[in-house]
Amino acid sequence: MRYYLYVSAAKVDMLYGQIPPKLLRRLAVEAKVDLKVVSVAVQSPRADTSTYDRLDIVEAYLDREFDVSWMSEPTAWFRGDLGLRIAGYGDADGPTLMTGRDGDTVVALIGSAHHLIGYQAAPDMHRVGFSGLPSISRLLQNIPPEWEDQFGVRWRGGRMPNRESVEHEVLRVAESLTVPPMYCEFLARQLMRSTVTREDGKELTILIGTPLYVAMSDRAPEDEGA
Repeated sequence: MRYYLYVSAAKVDMLYGQIPPKLLRRLAVEAKVDLKVVSVAVQSPRADTSTYDRLDIVEAYLDREFDVSWMSEPTAWFRGDLGLRIAGYGDADGPTLMTGRDGDTVVALIGSAHHLIGYQAAPDMHRVGFSGLPSISRLLQNIPPEWEDQFGVRWRGGRMPNRESVEHEVLRVAESLTVPPMYCEFLARQLMRSTVTREDGKELTILIGTPLYVAMSDRAPEDEGA
């Protein structure tokens, strides 16, 4: 069992709906999902399965049909096990940013806060998606006021960050976050991967993705350095 912190129901439903019906039962066996539930789902409607049943089947499908890699050598879909600092709790209709570092790789996961477990928007509230590069670019250049106390630098009062590339802005935010990390495992879709040279000459790989899920890991947080 996983203790989920974030599950993108929108991505789960989108991917689940594209799985060929003939594969669903076979994938359910691999994912150890209740076959009675899947039998109903294969017939119609598919929505009779729970979000977590669909997530298990989607993950089994990705593992079967795609090259799901580790975050150090990411392909289109990648996994990770990392201490993540999470910004965005408390604003169900805003963005969330989860970032951490493994050696010379900085991982930044961008998503919508209403997918955080326990932080759902009201039914009548318009939900905005924050899973793409345009959204993360706008976010990093205009940090929401409610995040301000979580950063070591203050970007309000008319002073905006320099309009550098997205990867430089990701590094700026990753190194400014002061919230304590939670050790997590995740599965994400890659949006961008690039190399950034810091002012001290050190090269870092910046990996940006949008998560399918993030769950607490059984491992303890480690000091990942600067």
